[in-house]
Amino acid sequence: MSELTIWTYDWVPEPPRGFVRDLRLRWACEEAGLDYRVRTVAFDERATHHLAQQPFGQVPFLEDDGLEMFESGAGLLHLARKSDQLMPRDPSGEAQTSQWVIAALNSIEMVSVPWWFLKISGDKDNKLAGWMGTRLDQMERVLSEREWLCAGRFTVADLLMADVLRVPDVRAFGDRPATEAYVARVTDRSAFKKARADQIAHFKAADQTRARHR
Repeated sequence: MSELTIWTYDWVPEPPRGFVRDLRLRWACEEAGLDYRVRTVAFDERATHHLAQQPFGQVPFLEDDGLEMFESGAGLLHLARKSDQLMPRDPSGEAQTSQWVIAALNSIEMVSVPWWFLKISGDKDNKLAGWMGTRLDQMERVLSEREWLCAGRFTVADLLMADVLRVPDVRAFGDRPATEAYVARVTDRSAFKKARADQIAHFKAADQTRARHR
């Protein structure tokens, strides 16, 4: 059996805890019952420390028996190919799952992340607000018509889409009841709760280590 290693930071400040994207890979492994370990790279040296594994100095990246890859979406699709809990094995179900994984990254997160950065920077004339609202309204229409994005059941596409949509500022951007119900439904899964709790515990333990070395 292959050995999966999820790489994340050794520590991050409190605000991003529960949202650092190694959570996506942890969550997928928990859903699929895949054994994995977590290893770390130095947050304080992220600009230069692990560029051979992740050319942008980000996390996560994934190792699987000598295979290495970066970007959470790539890692999720790799894990999905290892378990039909994450992606159906029929061609139609696999194609639908893959397209919604890409949609979460390219059609929603591509808009929500820069919109969020402008918002927290205090930009009172956030020119991405209209685009953001349109994309979220389009997702609201989709989610008002179905329980899951594809295949009639939970897939890795739901994991990723819900993770993109669960950011508090995104959830608060307009009244979209179908989207809110979807996010609540997906994040109520025990695998998500465990992955999130484990990530937060990981960073909290690092607080003590950093305090000892000050």
